Amino acid sequence: MKQKLDITEYRLKAPVDRPFLAAFVSDTHGEDPSVWLGESDKRNPDIFLIPGDITDRHNESPACALELLGELTKRAPVFMSLGNHERMSADFVREAAEQTGAVLLEDAYTEYNGIKIGGLTSGYVGEPGRLRQGHFRKTPPPNIGFAKEFAALDGYKLLLSHHPEYYPRYLSDLDISLILSGHAHGGQWRIFGHPFFAPDQAFFPKYAQGFHDGKMIVSRGLANNGPAPRFGNRRELIFISFEKE
Repeated sequence: MKQKLDITEYRLKAPVDRPFLAAFVSDTHGEDPSVWLGESDKRNPDIFLIPGDITDRHNESPACALELLGELTKRAPVFMSLGNHERMSADFVREAAEQTGAVLLEDAYTEYNGIKIGGLTSGYVGEPGRLRQGHFRKTPPPNIGFAKEFAALDGYKLLLSHHPEYYPRYLSDLDISLILSGHAHGGQWRIFGHPFFAPDQAFFPKYAQGFHDGKMIVSRGLANNGPAPRFGNRRELIFISFEKE
């Protein structure tokens, strides 16, 4: 049976050299991309933006990263950051990015079509005792120094930041034009349209999906994994049209 998928589209103004379409792909967790790749192909995006969790920490041999990046880089440039699930496979993801030509942004940025694209690495990557992650454990802080340096740059700044819970603590007051996050899986269960739970945001999280403060877009993600299967909460593929100001 074909799995249901929601397509969400945003149109944003930015000082771009030319208009372009970005596919915002989050939290694939090594699952079969055919669930959403066909829908992406229909729209033929100019770039793919991935804020982490293309692997899953329960998979000790995450060849899925190489397979996914191989498929996407055949189609368009790929820009990505590391999420919490990459803490067990960061080296493999680095190798996969190098082999496929995907641009892995580890507390670093690049420029594309008149805008700056940065990647803020999950605080779990390289953290001592990183196996102890739990759903109620506070997410380790990211590289705040990089976030501030990125915010101080001129022009339009797009930041890939896997954890939406970073936004109120560290990012909301910084001069960053757009933040793309995932991680919360839309709350995994949605009850009467409201997200039920998200790691580190606990019950009825505020930042589980949608556009917040005109500054952060949170994807519900593209995998079905989590503490329980999704309920009332379909997978989400997001497209962002960047138009000239």
